[in-house]
Amino acid sequence: MGRGPYDDHNGNEPLQSKHESGWRRVVRNFTPAWFSVNMGTGIVSILLNTLPYNGEWLYYLSIIVLALNVAYFTIILTITLLRYILYPEIFRVMITHPVQSLFLGTFPMGLATIINMFCLVCVPAWGNKAAYFIWAIWIFDAVVSVIIAIGIPFILMTRRNGLDLSSMTAAWLLPIVSCVVAAASGAIVADILPEPQLSLGTILASYILWGIGFPLALMVICIYLQRLMFYKLPPKAALVSVFLPLGPLGQGGYGIQKLGQSAQKIFPQTQTLSSSAGEVFYIIGNLMGLLLWGFGLVWLTFAIATLVNSRKFPFNMGWWALTFPLGVFTTCTCTMGQELPSRFFSVLGTIFSVIVVLLWLLVTAHTGRGIIKGDIFVAPCLRDLERPQTPPITIRTAA
Repeated sequence: MGRGPYDDHNGNEPLQSKHESGWRRVVRNFTPAWFSVNMGTGIVSILLNTLPYNGEWLYYLSIIVLALNVAYFTIILTITLLRYILYPEIFRVMITHPVQSLFLGTFPMGLATIINMFCLVCVPAWGNKAAYFIWAIWIFDAVVSVIIAIGIPFILMTRRNGLDLSSMTAAWLLPIVSCVVAAASGAIVADILPEPQLSLGTILASYILWGIGFPLALMVICIYLQRLMFYKLPPKAALVSVFLPLGPLGQGGYGIQKLGQSAQKIFPQTQTLSSSAGEVFYIIGNLMGLLLWGFGLVWLTFAIATLVNSRKFPFNMGWWALTFPLGVFTTCTCTMGQELPSRFFSVLGTIFSVIVVLLWLLVTAHTGRGIIKGDIFVAPCLRDLERPQTPPITIRTAA
């Protein structure tokens, strides 16, 4: 019988020291939540590139942050693959864990930020081949988003141990929002494709992605509000998760506006629906963007009031929830400033962008310190691993 990863050479005692020190400890405790680093870094690069009051130096700074984000993504993906190759049993307990499995949604969302910046920076410089390449990457990202958005909630529905409403956090939104993020990215990808028919297909697919993710996100937000009313604020370790509802609201508003802009341009070229269909989609997109921005403002107020009320709370990977949700809410704000047009939204979007960059620097510094200390590498799902049981020893006595 083969020796398991926790057995000693005699097959009797658990051997944990080898896997709880050095690089193996880092790999074993490297959770999917690390892709939230890509989300936060990626949204900073997008904001620097699309700032209403921009400059050439900000453009080059956004490229530097993009390169940094690609490096982060490569490192995080490599360690993640190494984790499940060396310890395949961890994948099973991770994907059924009521908290860790939710962070799988951060993978396609982190990749989506790279896709967006690639469209804004690389495609104009490299041409049509780059456009087709990033379109293929977006298709992959969209498929993964749908699988996660539907699969993770279903797994949680069918797990043996039930979930308690009092233990719910806004992290329930993470797998679902991935579809909303992919929809917004689809609008950006559609704008750089050289063939109108491909752009049309991308736009229609993105509307479907938006329809999959956004209504589900609203349902979860309603449940989360009920949880806050009945059981009060979450524990301090999960306190910053109150910012997460800004994600679907901000990205939903931004995405529906960008899709409307794309439809306005592509629908007449492809003779889709009627001659005025593109204008209708564009107007509805801006109207919905404005309404969702107002709803997001409510949750932003709740979140800020929560932090002021709690004052001190420990650092963990959940702090990255401060950057991406506020960042996508900022992109929605800046887009409204461009489309209405409105100096109020443009100025407010610029202020929000500066705040997001400062938050990103703060969270990056804390994350770097946690990496050096090593205390940031914690995987709660490892507690669910089934350890081999040592058979009882029977002592026989002479008759």
